[in-house]
Amino acid sequence: MSIITPHGGELVDRLIPPEERQEARRRARDLTPVHLNRRQISDLELIGIGAMSPLDGFMGQADYKRVVDEARLASGLPWSIPVTLAVRETEAASARVGEEISLVDDHGDLLGLLELREKLSYDKKREAQEVYRTTEEAHPGVRVLYAQGDVLLAGPIRLLEPPDDQEYGPYHLTPAETRQAFNNQGWRTVVGFQTRNPVHRAHEYIQKCALEVVDGLLLHPLVGETKQDDIPAETRLRCYEVLLEGYYPKDRVILAVLPAAMRYAGPREAIFHALIRKNYGCTHFIVGRDHAGVGNYYGTFDAHLIFRDFAQEELGITPLFFDHAFYCRSCQGMATTKTCPHGPQERVSLSGTKVREMLHRIELPPSEYTRQEVAEVLLQWANTDQYRI
Repeated sequence: MSIITPHGGELVDRLIPPEERQEARRRARDLTPVHLNRRQISDLELIGIGAMSPLDGFMGQADYKRVVDEARLASGLPWSIPVTLAVRETEAASARVGEEISLVDDHGDLLGLLELREKLSYDKKREAQEVYRTTEEAHPGVRVLYAQGDVLLAGPIRLLEPPDDQEYGPYHLTPAETRQAFNNQGWRTVVGFQTRNPVHRAHEYIQKCALEVVDGLLLHPLVGETKQDDIPAETRLRCYEVLLEGYYPKDRVILAVLPAAMRYAGPREAIFHALIRKNYGCTHFIVGRDHAGVGNYYGTFDAHLIFRDFAQEELGITPLFFDHAFYCRSCQGMATTKTCPHGPQERVSLSGTKVREMLHRIELPPSEYTRQEVAEVLLQWANTDQYRI
């Protein structure tokens, strides 16, 4: 069975074998610990399971500089987002180049090991301007960048254990597992769909248009760290579950989660998301309007245009570009500006902010925006004590 080659040619596997984990834990007791935040933990997992192939660790100077300046690794291979381990100077001072350090969570539990090859300083404002196209701290990605440590620790990692399935159960699939699932289905072409928002009719329309030209669909909602006002991953996942129960062919769709953090880097992140889905086995990737955008930092179709900067063969995954979709009352169905001749007054299209405001009022979003089953899941979430606008 033919399946797409991982980015860089080989699916990276940095998992410590089960028979070596006890020894790794013992050895880690004598190593300098570095505490990881949520985003760094996500990156560690994605590197370890091969989702960020060809990366085998956190970037050093050569890769970092070229990624920031040119959206390529030092080898010339396309890669658009720096994947680095930033720490405070005090923490970096105790870590010695050439030695192994332990990577731990807030509780001090061991997550993995890092062979420290470099310690480097970097220009946060330059990274902000080149990657996020702004130096404004109001941008959520830039804000995270400015708040992180001033020293980068670089080197190959080893991940202690595979992902914990307790939170997302059967949906927490590694790239090796999704590739096997696609093979089991007999799919030769698979389109990936990225989202950090609850599914609505525009998503469904785009996904089903794509399904007309490929064998299968990987619904791959991002469940790592997002903005505080984004709807929680568990709720978004439940929205997909109720939608899949009644409106999708079960033999042509696989639902899985991507444990990545959002950068809100717009065009750069569109490339990043595409390459990660390539590693998961997707041959095609849906790029919508203002993909991974936030506020007014990016043009409506900047995430489409950036793909022109790379040859198709070097990306190795085919982007499927979609315009903004909406329900048209005159057409009595879903459409885009490419297919609908009617004016804005006939179109039902709600922003995420508008939907959150409706939920805050305990008001059901209209059926033209999302299916009733999905709206009820969102309303149930809005009624909980945990909900905050």
